[in-house]
Amino acid sequence: MFKPQSSQLITRPLRWLRQPSAKQSTAQKEELQVVRNHMIKDMQKRFSDSPVKILLLGTAESGKTTIFKQMRILHINGFTDDERRDRIPEIYQNIHDSIHQLVLQMGLLGLDFGSCTSERSADYILSLPGGAPEYMNEEYCDHVMTLWNDVGIRACYDRSNEFPLLDSAKYFLDNFVRISDCEYIPSTEDILHSRKITTGISQITFRVPVPKSLGGGEQEFRMYDVGGQRDQRNKWIQVFEGIQAVLFLVSCSEFDQNLREDPNQNRLEEALKLFRRVWQNRFLASAGLIVFINKYDIMERKIRAGKHIVDYFPEYEEFCKRPQQDNCFDECDWTKMFIKQKLVDITQEPFKRHSRNNSDLITSERECYYHFTVATDTRCIREVFSDVQKMILSENMAGSGLF
Repeated sequence: MFKPQSSQLITRPLRWLRQPSAKQSTAQKEELQVVRNHMIKDMQKRFSDSPVKILLLGTAESGKTTIFKQMRILHINGFTDDERRDRIPEIYQNIHDSIHQLVLQMGLLGLDFGSCTSERSADYILSLPGGAPEYMNEEYCDHVMTLWNDVGIRACYDRSNEFPLLDSAKYFLDNFVRISDCEYIPSTEDILHSRKITTGISQITFRVPVPKSLGGGEQEFRMYDVGGQRDQRNKWIQVFEGIQAVLFLVSCSEFDQNLREDPNQNRLEEALKLFRRVWQNRFLASAGLIVFINKYDIMERKIRAGKHIVDYFPEYEEFCKRPQQDNCFDECDWTKMFIKQKLVDITQEPFKRHSRNNSDLITSERECYYHFTVATDTRCIREVFSDVQKMILSENMAGSGLF
């Protein structure tokens, strides 16, 4: 359950204020309902005066910062033109990093370019410094387009699970003509697809309407975004205090990829290990935990292209021998359910909770909620976060004893 902060706790029993019973007289019912309504309004005011704090956690490139951007789009009127222009260098760098990495991997994978023209374009890209050009000049654009249209580069892209490449590489290279225009201003979708390594801690504050069923009005939310790389995780504890909900993101499309910082570690395995640590963390024991199983659109694309999770998680084969599960119609559905079950199994594991005098083996009784998401899809995130918001607020009110 999502527990209210200490300042919100009720100090006297409230069972007598719950819904009037059938045994009470009409006058008693009306009197109790009036008192109950006043208490609910007072409780709602106390909740709305205190912000709900949400922490985004997960491995690097799981989609945390994209969710962070979505909150701004949905609740703070998005981005101004000046803010959009400020994103141009970041997008240019994403494009440059993507085409440079593809060219670099051609030789390492033993692939050939489709033409001599492409080979000259590759030499040009490799001769440039690491940073993207400040302006998309004609020469640079011609070389990028030549390479992206090359059959060898496309074959290399099809094997991009074998090396680090941005998820958004195809999106930006497919849209390169539009982006390279001299009057280009990034669209909202461009900003959602852009990637910049998160270091440190970022915070966003926004207000959302409270459903009438929960009293109406508005509730303030504070969301914190942190870096997911291994060397950034020691900073997470700085924002644990007062957190009421953790949104943990797992990229289900990364079942066939390894970490940038550790080429021998499968990314999905890393995400599961990290989830176990978060689930069992004593500093987050009172926080609600919601899992976004993210990037299922990329996962489906991979499976249709011939990738199979069983090649990386052999236990998937046994999982599929279970009785037919609801809504499992094809390999994509079974893969999603397999990853979700991996997470569910972790929440049911007994673990040691250390105290001053002993170490007890316990099983957590709190619930964990799961949503399949595409973080770059604003409509999807609007619907999912609406459900999350109602759930958090409902649990807070339930914690007061009034519901």
